[in-house]
Amino acid sequence: MPASIRWVLYFMLAGAFTGLHAQPAIFHGADLKLGQKLIDENKCVECHASKVPGDGSAIYKPKGRINTAGMLRGMVEQCNTELNMGMFPEEVDAVSAVLNKNYYKFK
Repeated sequence: MPASIRWVLYFMLAGAFTGLHAQPAIFHGADLKLGQKLIDENKCVECHASKVPGDGSAIYKPKGRINTAGMLRGMVEQCNTELNMGMFPEEVDAVSAVLNKNYYKFK
């Protein structure tokens, strides 16, 4: 394979894997599909919408009370505990990773 093609493939793969590490280390390996499924099944958006004006997204404030990925995971665990949801730690990680990807964007 010519060197120019190898470099193109290298940069394509490097770009593809960069997206995998955009999440903080605490969320590496989290199952985003599972997280979204749990958010939908547990009606998290509806619950949040009942607590804040609008569609509920105002509850996600990256520069508010939650300033780190660890604090985000802690808040998801708090919901899990207070609402007796019974999520396992890897499920809390998955939900937290989805919230981080969609709203918080901690690196």
